[in-house]
Amino acid sequence: MSVPNIVVHRDADVLAKAVAARIITRVVDAQSAKGSASIVLTGGTVGTATLAAIAATPARDAVDWRRLDIWWGDERFVPAGDKERNETGAREALLDHVDVDPERVHVMRGPDSGMTAEESADAYAAELRRSARPEDHGPVPSFDVMLLGMGPDAHVASLFPGMPALYDTRPVVAVHGSPKPPPTRITLTLPAIQSSREVWVVAAGEEKSGAVRLALSDSGPVQVPAAGARGRGRTLFLLDRAAASKIPPQLGRMASP
Repeated sequence: MSVPNIVVHRDADVLAKAVAARIITRVVDAQSAKGSASIVLTGGTVGTATLAAIAATPARDAVDWRRLDIWWGDERFVPAGDKERNETGAREALLDHVDVDPERVHVMRGPDSGMTAEESADAYAAELRRSARPEDHGPVPSFDVMLLGMGPDAHVASLFPGMPALYDTRPVVAVHGSPKPPPTRITLTLPAIQSSREVWVVAAGEEKSGAVRLALSDSGPVQVPAAGARGRGRTLFLLDRAAASKIPPQLGRMASP
C-alpha cells in the first residue's frame, strides 16, 4: 500500500473546489489512457460539496460522462430517493446535471428492492466481481480513484472503530448497529478500498483533526479505520487547515493556499 501524501487547503470551500478539479483531471487522464474511468463516491458535507463544485465548473465538459463507471463506498440502507442516501445527494449535486450512462451508475440497493441488507451487500459484491478484469487480480475493479470522507471517530465509508466489518475479507458487507444513524448500512470493506489505484481521504473541520492525526500515525485500522484507507498506487489526505491542525510536523505536508 502507498504512503499517504498530505495536501492542505485554506478552508472547506476551497477544499471542495480543489478536490473537484483533481477529480476532473484524474478522470480525464484515465479516460485518455484506457478509454474509460471509474470513481467511487462518498457522501457527507465535503463529499457532496465537491460534486456540486464539479457540476458548477465548465471544466466538467472535459469528462466523457458516458465512459465513467460510478460506484459508492457505502450507503445507508434506506429506500431509493430518501434524503439519507448518499446516492440521493450525489444525484442532486452532480449526476442529474451530466450525461451519465445509467448502466454505469452502480447503486447499492435499499429495502424497497425487496432485499435484506445482507442480500444487497451480496448483490453489490457480485456487480463488482462482474466488472473486475483479469488485470485487477481480484473480485473488485482497480478503481481509478476512491473518495472517502472521515468522521471524528476516524471511520471511513461505514467502517466504524471496533466493528466486525473491519475484520471481514469479503468486498462488501452489511453493517448493523451503526453508532451513527441510520443503523443499517452497506459498505465496502478495507480489502475493497485497498484495491483502488488511488484513495483520497477528504476531511474538513477542527473536529476531524484528532482523527486525521491518528489516521496518519502507526494506529491500527481496527480502532482507527482511516489508517487502513490506502490505495495501491497513491493515497492522498486532502484537508482544510482546521482538519490538519494536529498533524505532527515530522509527517510533512504539501501546503496549498
